[in-house]
Amino acid sequence: MLRIMHVLDALGNPVRRAILQELRAGPRAVGDIASGLPISRPAVSRHLRVLEDAGLVQAREEGARNIYSIRMQGFASVRDFVDDFWDTALARLEELARQ
Repeated sequence: MLRIMHVLDALGNPVRRAILQELRAGPRAVGDIASGLPISRPAVSRHLRVLEDAGLVQAREEGARNIYSIRMQGFASVRDFVDDFWDTALARLEELARQ
């Protein structure tokens, strides 16, 4: 699947991070997510679309509502990115220990 926005770019927005925090408790409808945030329901929908394009959330239809949930596989590239830094840091630490 082609990603329109890179995961790290999507996570760079504080509203999108707040939406992900809201979804940590479990799947929720757009209106439920919006009720916990200081932005409008249409704005939440736009942010959810970005998160979905980045592979961080997924939606399923339930009647007339879309229910969003976190897509844990979407965070793999974030983990890989951070792990690359740890590998470098550990290699430097090992080199210092040898000296």
